[in-house]
Amino acid sequence: MSSRLRLFSPSEPLADDRPDPEVCVRLGDLLPLAAMAQRMNFIWLKDFLDDEVMVSHDLYEVMQAFRSNKPTSA
Repeated sequence: MSSRLRLFSPSEPLADDRPDPEVCVRLGDLLPLAAMAQRMNFIWLKDFLDDEVMVSHDLYEVMQAFRSNKPTSA
């Protein structure tokens, strides 16, 4: 007998199920690890793609400016 995976979608978002952030991490420590995991296509990274992170207001502004002025590839 074969096993079957069944996925259930909640009728409402389960925002209360998310754990509160507990650890502060430097962006300089996080980015190289995340980049390597993405380059090497580690599947566990996909588990966290919907997680939210808090950034400073000035970093957010830089990210918004970068997003609107992305250089085109040659």
